[in-house]
Amino acid sequence: MRSAVVLAGGRSTRYGDGDKALADLAGSPMLRRVADRLADATDELVVNCRDDQRDAHRDALDGYPNPIRVAEDPEPDEGPMAGIAAGLREASGEYALVVACDMPFVDPAVVDLLFDRAAGRDAAVPEMDDGWYQTTQAVYRADAMAAACADALDRGDRKILAPLESLDWVAVPEADVAAAGDLESFENLNTREAVAEAAERFAPQ
Repeated sequence: MRSAVVLAGGRSTRYGDGDKALADLAGSPMLRRVADRLADATDELVVNCRDDQRDAHRDALDGYPNPIRVAEDPEPDEGPMAGIAAGLREASGEYALVVACDMPFVDPAVVDLLFDRAAGRDAAVPEMDDGWYQTTQAVYRADAMAAACADALDRGDRKILAPLESLDWVAVPEADVAAAGDLESFENLNTREAVAEAAERFAPQ
């Protein structure tokens, strides 16, 4: 089983008022846009969110074809590492894709590549040519990464790469990602302006 964990518990400070995960993106909430891109590439969806988001996020995913689980943050506003840990703990699959809720162009072909590269390891994380690691669009062995995130948080190390220091993981070069799919998979929409501009690339629903 392939699990997908969507990180949707952040406060979206750059987006402004409102829940960015529910932003209208050409007639559909952005969370749903992300989920729909993952429907054929994964077998279940785990949404990481705060308690006050649960009902609205469930509503946004009404009719989704795969099983849905909700992983609430035990302590809100602890950052993406805590969200990753919470989401992975709820995942049923040995491996899970983690993706941010503001990445509506996530490419199923890239997802397939990451699952393939993660097999037999603890993680497969895209590495961009500029040295940036796409930790919020990567595949992790769920139990191992959840434990590594918890350990890093316990020792006060909030660097997003900190959990990987204790894991057997592989970097997936940008060139390999580009050969398999589209690099727009990593595009994230942080502002209302970015959401409005991206809407033109979707057919209205």
